Amino acid sequence: MYAEERQRLILERVRREGRVDVAALAAEYDVTYETIRRDLTALERHGALRRVHGGAIPVERLGFEPTLTQCDTLMTKEKERIAKATLAELPDEGAVFLDDGSTTGRLAEQIPVDRELTIVTNSAPGLGVPGTGGDLRRRRVPRHERHLRRTLPHHPDPSEARVKRAMIRAARRVVLLADHTKVGDDHFTRFASVEEVDRVITDTGLADGLSRELAAIGPRVTTV
Repeated sequence: MYAEERQRLILERVRREGRVDVAALAAEYDVTYETIRRDLTALERHGALRRVHGGAIPVERLGFEPTLTQCDTLMTKEKERIAKATLAELPDEGAVFLDDGSTTGRLAEQIPVDRELTIVTNSAPGLGVPGTGGDLRRRRVPRHERHLRRTLPHHPDPSEARVKRAMIRAARRVVLLADHTKVGDDHFTRFASVEEVDRVITDTGLADGLSRELAAIGPRVTTV
C-alpha cells in the first residue's frame, strides 16, 4: 500500500472514530510504529488532524466540546460495557457525585433502584435525583461550585472544569469512566491529575502501552 493511500484511510478513520492509535494502525497495516508516526506527522502538517500521545484526533475535535446528544451516538457499545462494569463500584448506600457525560448518563440509567443512594450531579436531563442547585427534570441544571465544596483529565470549558475539580476534592474515591478515544485527548482546561484518580474504567480499544502507563502512575485500570 502506498503511503498516500494509507494516509487517506487513516484520515477517514480518525474522522469516523474520533481518535486513532499508533499501535492499532501499525498492526492493521502491518507496518512499523515509526511509519505510522510519519503518516500522522504528514497529515498534521496538512492540517488534517492533531497528534496526541499515542495517536491522533481530528482537528474538528479541537476548540469545542460536542453536545451530549452528539457524544451519545459515538462508541455506544463501549460506553454500555463501561457503565455496566462501573455498577460494581457503587456503594449500597451513601452519596455519589455523578459528572455529566454520555457514559455517566448510561450509568445513571442502570443504577439499581433498591440502593439507598443520594446522587448529586451537575447535569442529568430526565433523571429525578438531587442536583447541584436545580431540578434535574429540567433540560439543564445550574452549576454551583459552592454546593459541591463540602458535600485524566481535561475539559474545554473552564467553568465546567471548576465544578469537576470541586467534585474530585469532595469525593473519597474517584472513578474515571472514559472510552479509549478520550485517553490522550487534549483540551483547554485541566481539572485533575491522573494521580488523583483511583480507578479508570475504559474499553479494550485502549492500547496496552497506554494502559500500563496509566497504571504505573497510580490508578487501577480496568478494560471491558
